[in-house]
Amino acid sequence: MTKLIDIGINLMHRNFAQDRKEVMENAEKAGVSPLIITGTSEASSKIAASFASKFPSKLYSTVGVHPHDAKNCNDSSLNQLKRIASEECVVAIGECGLDYNRDFSPRDVQRKIFEEQILLAIDLKMPLFLHERDAFHDFYAILKKNRDKISNLVVHCFTGSERELDAYLDLGCHIGITGWICDERRGIHLRNLVKKIPLDKLMIETDAPFLIPRDLTDKPVNGRNEPKFLPHILKAIAKCVNIDSEKLAKITRDNTVRFFEL
Repeated sequence: MTKLIDIGINLMHRNFAQDRKEVMENAEKAGVSPLIITGTSEASSKIAASFASKFPSKLYSTVGVHPHDAKNCNDSSLNQLKRIASEECVVAIGECGLDYNRDFSPRDVQRKIFEEQILLAIDLKMPLFLHERDAFHDFYAILKKNRDKISNLVVHCFTGSERELDAYLDLGCHIGITGWICDERRGIHLRNLVKKIPLDKLMIETDAPFLIPRDLTDKPVNGRNEPKFLPHILKAIAKCVNIDSEKLAKITRDNTVRFFEL
């Protein structure tokens, strides 16, 4: 079986504080390796890169400021991100974007910090790992304005509408699909939309410890998602697009290796 790559795991989250190495080992036993750790702030990006650098070829990381944390970002923060991005284990700028669902940071600040991270990715010739929630209009406008200069971009944890998916695909975005597709309440629409994603634009992720697949038959008592559940997500997607799981595993791995230059 082709090994899967989890493009988005929040491995430095406090839920993994006691057993990060065990989580990695269990993932590898389940056929999931390497893992890409998501950076969401200056501090978490620094910690993620530091941890990933200890496990070459098994861990990589992204460097960025999530829109929730944009209010805490300044010129010094962006300079630090640029410095951290020079680490060999860092493969993308992000998680960055816009989130108007919770508005933990003022919207004008979110837009400013998002654009600055896009400029950083352009300067460093690195791909973007993107977040968007209830902010499609502004998010799309900012991306479209800069698209010709961006090397590559993936909309992480896509859960949007058909119109939004079409717009992202028109921009040449890759699309990250999570265990949301296994949710019989909120993920039904995604089971149809995933068929529209060109196979060469599809990547998979857990977003662990969040978004545990709801249809797991043997769920952990603590409800924590882990990368070891990525094969379950892959099988759900394979069923939706009517493709053999092993074939889809190879496709998504090849896409990921090519996109992040692993």
